[in-house]
Amino acid sequence: MSTNANTTQELTGSRLPNPQQLVPEMGDVAKALFKATGNGSVPRTTIGLIQLRAGQIVGSTYLVLQQAGGLRKAGESEERIAAVVTWQDAPYFTDAERAALALVEAVLQPSPEGTRVSDELYTQASAHYDDKALATLAMAIGQVNFFVPVAVIGKPIPGVSPVAQWTPVAGQ
Repeated sequence: MSTNANTTQELTGSRLPNPQQLVPEMGDVAKALFKATGNGSVPRTTIGLIQLRAGQIVGSTYLVLQQAGGLRKAGESEERIAAVVTWQDAPYFTDAERAALALVEAVLQPSPEGTRVSDELYTQASAHYDDKALATLAMAIGQVNFFVPVAVIGKPIPGVSPVAQWTPVAGQ
């Protein structure tokens, strides 16, 4: 196993230096997305649930644990958090949450029919969310996906604080 910090992940840090230090503009984008999704048209819990499901779909333990931790801090039950992966038959979700979870799956998973968000799914979602809320749900899916490349390329270690997470930036 190579000891090169640029190519091999150590147990205490990611494969990449801190992306925020490398591309400081990333913070401005992240703040803008957080502000956009926090406009009150969709409950923060729903946003957390769909972002947890997105982390599961893309296979990022880091994102899954990050979103699950946020949901716990917001008072969500362990049953609801654990059941997100099997939300279709779990009894813990409202119809509105199910529509949002169906949207994130449709957006992030290829469809054999070609159309990811069918007219039927859009109609189902629009029965629970107005236009602003639907746009906010789209932004919330985009918000978590903004971080997916950093999570899957940089491979941060779950459970390590953000400060200790990233390898040092050369020269800093």
